[in-house]
Amino acid sequence: MNLHNWMAISPEIFLLIMACTVALVDLFVVDAQRRLTFWLTQGSLAVVAWLRLSSLFGGETLYALNNMVVVDPMGQLLGLVATLAVMASIVYAQPYLYPRAMLKGEFFVLAMMVLLGINVMVSANHLLVVYLGLEVMSLSLYALVALRRDDGEATEAAMKYFVLGAIASGFLLYGLSMIYGATGTLVISEVLSLLVQGNINSMVLVFGLVFIVAGLGFKLGVAPFHMWVPDVYQGAPTAISVLIAGAPKLAAFGICIRLLVEGLLSMVVEWQQMIMVMAVASLVIGNLAAIAQTNLKRMLAYSAIGQIGFMLLGLTSGVVSGHTLLAGNAYSSALFYLLTYVLTTVGSFGLIMLLSRDGFEAENLSDFAGLGVRKPWMAAAMTVFMFSLAGIPPTMGFYAKFAVLQSLITTNVPSYFVLALIAVLMSLIAAFYYLRVIKVMYFDESTLPVLKESTRGADVLLMLNASAVLILGLMPSGLIAVCRDVIVRSLAS
Repeated sequence: MNLHNWMAISPEIFLLIMACTVALVDLFVVDAQRRLTFWLTQGSLAVVAWLRLSSLFGGETLYALNNMVVVDPMGQLLGLVATLAVMASIVYAQPYLYPRAMLKGEFFVLAMMVLLGINVMVSANHLLVVYLGLEVMSLSLYALVALRRDDGEATEAAMKYFVLGAIASGFLLYGLSMIYGATGTLVISEVLSLLVQGNINSMVLVFGLVFIVAGLGFKLGVAPFHMWVPDVYQGAPTAISVLIAGAPKLAAFGICIRLLVEGLLSMVVEWQQMIMVMAVASLVIGNLAAIAQTNLKRMLAYSAIGQIGFMLLGLTSGVVSGHTLLAGNAYSSALFYLLTYVLTTVGSFGLIMLLSRDGFEAENLSDFAGLGVRKPWMAAAMTVFMFSLAGIPPTMGFYAKFAVLQSLITTNVPSYFVLALIAVLMSLIAAFYYLRVIKVMYFDESTLPVLKESTRGADVLLMLNASAVLILGLMPSGLIAVCRDVIVRSLAS
């Protein structure tokens, strides 16, 4: 193996080594707050983020390990944002886990392994590497959900997640095996060239595509593969819910682009139609079901189904009438929407954790009553997050929704106009339950005691998180340009 191969996977190698190091070092840590483990983990993730950032803008697309791995701008951006999301999740989680006797070395190691799986997935150019990364991420998440072994609700959520996740992984693996059987290759870039040449059994390919889309739908948590989302989000400890809700969505988006766009572009008519159905179903089911929820984590779970459904609309408009002229705009709008969702969702769950540290789980909507009086700055941060999820200016979420709707309308195809109309109507419905949270915080009286001071580091991060959502809403052009640049450069290679 030459130096080129080692450098291509240096973030993954470093992350694996440091995960093992953290596991060993934590054996000798006697501090109940795990300060050494925490800072060693954060330092390791900071190095991974730096490795990704240093190669994001200047680096060219590289293929390594016999074309099994691709290092391109899209993978670097997804890996960078996933690393930052996990770092933020760990900061929010520390004051939440400590009073519950859950702040153990296993949490930090498994969080790093989740990130390792994500990094493998976004850099995959081989069907088995995709599956390898998926399993590393998924198995780590299953273990994290069951981290609180004495909690029946968390154990039930872990069992549901594991069983349904195993079925979805089987779907995806079966679909990948059919693609291999039809083409005779496991390299994603070679699959595309073989499909373009023709002489492939189309029936086998269509069946394989159906199983692949079903597996991806589960990992994204979209209808009709959404059954696990509300139960797992609610049943898992909030510190684990944020790890499920944030960074893994970036990995799922990455393999959607790798498999569907870079590998199966010649079957774009088939998979775009399937994604359209999933997107509309997710928008309708997610937003209508969220209205009836009083548990905030469950509401955010149904909200996530609708939000990811909105993002999928961007993937449906990349190829219109056989032309790929709009691909860069469509896929970059979907990427920008996903980055917005992750940034906002991590902050929302982080705020729930900061409110939960006083001996109760601040999961119910009533727990936020009077927050505008008890903690005005927390209420202000939650208002920014809810405005962003609802798509209200001047937050980041408004421009994310606008970018996806623009990608649909610029196709000049009536069916896409209908999709845009459905998306707008569902966004209006979603605004009700997002604004309801704000109404409860500022207009309902609270019977809860005055909140104690929370951890300063988490407080600062929460304000930075909310400020980022607001500032990127006021000045979105820079991040939009980065998303477009990485998509165009990655697809061109």
